[in-house]
Amino acid sequence: MADELLLDTGALVSLLDRSQPRHVDCRRFFEDWDGVVVSTEAVLTEAAYLLSGVSGGAVSCVDFFLSGGSALVPTTPTSLKRIRALLSKYVDLPMDYADATLVALAEELDTSLVFTTDRTDFSVYRIKGRKPFRIVPE
Repeated sequence: MADELLLDTGALVSLLDRSQPRHVDCRRFFEDWDGVVVSTEAVLTEAAYLLSGVSGGAVSCVDFFLSGGSALVPTTPTSLKRIRALLSKYVDLPMDYADATLVALAEELDTSLVFTTDRTDFSVYRIKGRKPFRIVPE
């Protein structure tokens, strides 16, 4: 079975907003993906905010999750402790909270596949301090 695909904010916004420069790339990749897609409430919150300036954008973001576009994995006290450690570790980048939730989730699920438009940051982040992310789309 393929790894779970971690859905980041930039890719979600690009999927839902046709005016985004990476819309076509993200749409093509997502349409071809047939595995499990997971994300966090922090990503949903960030994307809904960014899409709030687009007519119906925030609603379409919520609808994406309601229709099964991605599963939402809740933050637990254990993952929140890991998120705090990651935010401290990458303070010089700086890492944002949504990214930290995805790195913690990657560690929990033992997956390295992230669907993002943020190649810069996800090229720096490491899973369990060692393993790099596999970033899609290319």
